[in-house]
Amino acid sequence: MQIAYTSDVGKERKINEDRVAVFKNKNQATFAIVADGLGGHLGGEVASEMAVSHLGYLFEQTTLNDPLAAITWLKAQVIVENTSILKRADQYHDLAGMGTTLVCALLFEDKYAIANIGDSRAYLWHAGSFEQLTEDHSYVNELVKRGEISKEEAKHHPHKNIITRTLGVSKQAQIDTKIYKKVAGDILLLCSDGLTNMLDDKEIKIILESEQTLEKKCEQLIDQANLAGGTDNITALLIQIDKGGGEP
Repeated sequence: MQIAYTSDVGKERKINEDRVAVFKNKNQATFAIVADGLGGHLGGEVASEMAVSHLGYLFEQTTLNDPLAAITWLKAQVIVENTSILKRADQYHDLAGMGTTLVCALLFEDKYAIANIGDSRAYLWHAGSFEQLTEDHSYVNELVKRGEISKEEAKHHPHKNIITRTLGVSKQAQIDTKIYKKVAGDILLLCSDGLTNMLDDKEIKIILESEQTLEKKCEQLIDQANLAGGTDNITALLIQIDKGGGEP
């Protein structure tokens, strides 16, 4: 299994509030995570850093070796982390209202779990097909599901930045989870909306299918998003499943 990731402040923001990291636990299972902070003067940066560093550290201490157990663990830890972020936000005036999105992959011998809260996304490239694995927790996605607007209209909707579920902000922290089978050659993409607001699925798919290293694909995703405007922080994490599907 190969993993590459990169994050960029973009063309318009002064601070990168995205966080990305990869962790291994005591059984060599992998936890890949992307968080996109929001709210407050420095709040977004603090919330995303808290989520990634705390969850990552706690995962490293585990002996989890299957996705079902990992999902149970993650759901419990997300509730704890939500409380921690709310408590920190209450303690400091300039952190009031801070929160973060979260998208992550927990990878084991032959299966993996995908989990998300907010509008950071996970995608799967498989044998020439490209699909979104996560569902955005956003106001415009609710409108799309109700048939009130199209997916194309959602991209330019004036309220497209309203997130309906986050880590932090609310006392409720509900994370969605799914389990998939590892398939050799598949590529997973975890990313913040700074990428998907700038590039459509077809543009991303072309880059993932290109004949270059995983690191170069990550760099190209960031470069193309910046060329398209770079209006937000941009983060991309790629995971390629090797033949055999198991952990290294």
